Amino acid sequence: MDMRVIEDRLRQYKPASKLEELNALKEIAQEITLLALSRAEFFKQAAFQGGTCLRIVYGLPRFSEDLDFILFTPDTSFAWRRYLHEIQLEFESFGLTLEIKDRSQASSAVKKAFIKENSFGKILQLAYERNSSDVQVIQIKLEVDTNPPMGSDFETKIVDFPTPFSITTQTEPSLFAGKLHALLCREYVKGRDWFDFVWYVTRRTPFNPMFLQQALFQQGPWIRKSIEVSLEWVKEQLQKKVRSIDWKVASMDVEILLKSRELQSLSYWNVGFFEHYIERLEIFQKKENNLSSDIAPGHKM
Repeated sequence: MDMRVIEDRLRQYKPASKLEELNALKEIAQEITLLALSRAEFFKQAAFQGGTCLRIVYGLPRFSEDLDFILFTPDTSFAWRRYLHEIQLEFESFGLTLEIKDRSQASSAVKKAFIKENSFGKILQLAYERNSSDVQVIQIKLEVDTNPPMGSDFETKIVDFPTPFSITTQTEPSLFAGKLHALLCREYVKGRDWFDFVWYVTRRTPFNPMFLQQALFQQGPWIRKSIEVSLEWVKEQLQKKVRSIDWKVASMDVEILLKSRELQSLSYWNVGFFEHYIERLEIFQKKENNLSSDIAPGHKM
């Protein structure tokens, strides 16, 4: 493909700073990677999830760094190898060179790989001149959960760049459930998780309680414990979390991923701000989807 396709795409972002331009370049690289995975039929066995999925597919107003995926069914034999080759070929079609490292470990359910691109500053016409002290490498981490919790729902989405192609993603309620699991179980605070939480609530997005319950049973402080994931239980646990967080520190994690016009929202971050959104948390579920301890959840497509 013509390099001008990337340059035209970059101009559409209208970056207001060198950091915004770098974030835009990362996102363009993420979309090229998704195209390669689509061509390789990766989405016949896996779905896109995480913050980058929210950004590219659902319009989350922050940039994201990694590409996260979840298999439809457990498969310990999954390997990135053939897909990494397809990604490399796709980047080469744009005249871009990649350094690829497969960091998967046989004992880990999450298979990881890294791709690095360090030629953008040499072959693209950038709005902001780079010097030796600036970031010269775009790095993207790919992760796929090969032993996913059951209960997720999926849907097909179309991505327009670099050319129209289809991918499979988790639905918004399942994505929200995954985000709630991160908020409740992550051993450290990531401000971007809480930014995403507010975004979900303002969109009145319901969460998938079955997927959240299975994720809690599989990993975190409630591992292998029988708990009933109700709206009130989730609100109670979130309220405990927000009262323990240094919100000034938490906001620093997300500010580098926002455009300048979004930064003001971080000045409101405090316990009361997040308690307000926890109180607005709503769940709209069909009666037949209510959780029951004697129902064995499964994947739906």
